[in-house]
Amino acid sequence: MLSAEIIKKIIKKYHLPVTPAALRAAQAKVHKAGKPLEEVLVIEGLLEEGAFYEKIADFLGAAFTSLKGREIKKEVLNLIPGPVAGTHQIVAFEKEKNELKVAMADPTDLELIEFLRRRTGCDIKAYLSCPSDLKEALHRYHAELQDDLAIVQESNGDLAPGDLKKAAEEVSIVNVVNTVLEHAVYEGSSDIHIEPTEKELIIRYRIDGILKPVMTLPKAIQSGVTARIKILSNLKLDEHMIPQDGRFKIQIQDDKLAFRVSILPVYDGEKIVMRLLHEGAKPLTLDELGFLNAPRAIVETAIKKPHGMILVTGPTGSGKTTTLYSILGILNQPGVNISTVEDPIEYRVAGVNQSQMNSKVGFTFASGLRALLRQDPNVIMVGEIRDQETAEIAINAAMTGHLVLSTLHTNDAPTSLPRLIDMGVPPFLIAFTANIIIAQRLVRKICQFCKKELRLEKPALAELTKLFDVKKLPALFKDQVKLKATERGAGNMIFYQGAGCRRCGDTGYKGRMGIYEVLLIDEGVSKKINTHATADEIKIYAREHGMLTMLEDGLIKAKLGITTISEVVRVTKE
Repeated sequence: MLSAEIIKKIIKKYHLPVTPAALRAAQAKVHKAGKPLEEVLVIEGLLEEGAFYEKIADFLGAAFTSLKGREIKKEVLNLIPGPVAGTHQIVAFEKEKNELKVAMADPTDLELIEFLRRRTGCDIKAYLSCPSDLKEALHRYHAELQDDLAIVQESNGDLAPGDLKKAAEEVSIVNVVNTVLEHAVYEGSSDIHIEPTEKELIIRYRIDGILKPVMTLPKAIQSGVTARIKILSNLKLDEHMIPQDGRFKIQIQDDKLAFRVSILPVYDGEKIVMRLLHEGAKPLTLDELGFLNAPRAIVETAIKKPHGMILVTGPTGSGKTTTLYSILGILNQPGVNISTVEDPIEYRVAGVNQSQMNSKVGFTFASGLRALLRQDPNVIMVGEIRDQETAEIAINAAMTGHLVLSTLHTNDAPTSLPRLIDMGVPPFLIAFTANIIIAQRLVRKICQFCKKELRLEKPALAELTKLFDVKKLPALFKDQVKLKATERGAGNMIFYQGAGCRRCGDTGYKGRMGIYEVLLIDEGVSKKINTHATADEIKIYAREHGMLTMLEDGLIKAKLGITTISEVVRVTKE
């Protein structure tokens, strides 16, 4: 999508026959047509498509190719999965040795080109092509998927176990499942939801924390798809009445991926949810996680201590495990013995002894933690403190010279302390062993390719006022952001949002990062714990002594242009 200014420059440079009045009229039709200005100019008959896009390519310094009448080999076309090709308007059309030629709607998208290079293992040569050429080429993917679906249309949902196994191994079913998996990987999905309804099978991906419908498949292939995933996960094919959990691995070029599979009986069949886990992924640094300077310094000091407890808290899906692995990555040195007990093991980390909890055989967090203490560890990570027994063992380990990392499910950092007391842990033990408590949420980051300035309108300002005294915003930003002279009140402050573009799927967001609340257990907090202070009293003390709340941390990141006010409000609203 080119800006109107760039199109004006192209028209002027190449003396194209479009008057200013005609250009303004075309601009007025962009929103209604739902297409970019360059396509509207062609649709309105003002410019010939091929010649115009050749001029665009020349202006952008890119190569141009026409796909009309070009024979594209099936094995080359399928180097980029169909759903990915459709989402990003990109087609692989020729391969010479290790060079893959691709036609794109946006050949300046270096991020996508690098992504494809890593995924395909080929050097990418990008060409601009006309939208009509790309549309025609993309129809070939649709035809192939329809062929695969047609082969299994005669299937019914009541196949015998032997027939299920046979159906799951048919090339058509294998291709459909592979397409779903590969598309999820290319789209950066964290979870795949396969949901049966009365008449169809709905596929949704969770991308940047938000569920997004991506395709609908015929009901007739439901049994085959379910059976295929069960076979991959080594689950029982003939079991349809109880939940099953499994795991399988695939490799796409250099990336090894594990899928954690959960199958649950529902009214119209079996719902499947698959969590994507990138095996061998490097832990993120504290900067990459999104810690601001002051909270990061507190975390760095805490993890240098030889013993004590570091707790990370937040709801499911708030990135707690990722934060713990990042801390483990910092601590993971040749002279340090690190052991974990997890449920499940989400990332494989070289140099760390990782154990998988298995309650069916009595291997719980508590029993695993007891065993770990006999393994001479320096650092212990316990997936979650769920009960009094686990809490007491973890705290005793922290008292006896071990650094213990774990998670809790609470809404903020101060609430974690009464929660541990409610589990039956004596307050003086908590006060003595806890180093820091980190509470967190995940917010979506603004797409940097369509980022634009935003001033808060009255409805947004009113929503924010319910959560935060907006008069205090200048004081909050004082040490983090340099305000302009005109930004005196919240209504005059400049924030940011994404306009929506092809690179972010028109959402305005790309990627996620954390917002944090880091509670340092200092002498004052320890006294509060020992006197059975409430979470609110601890929070008031901590804020008076410099603690940023998650909302404040998020507001700073919104002012810095990393995320939006609406995202921060969405994830912190109770």
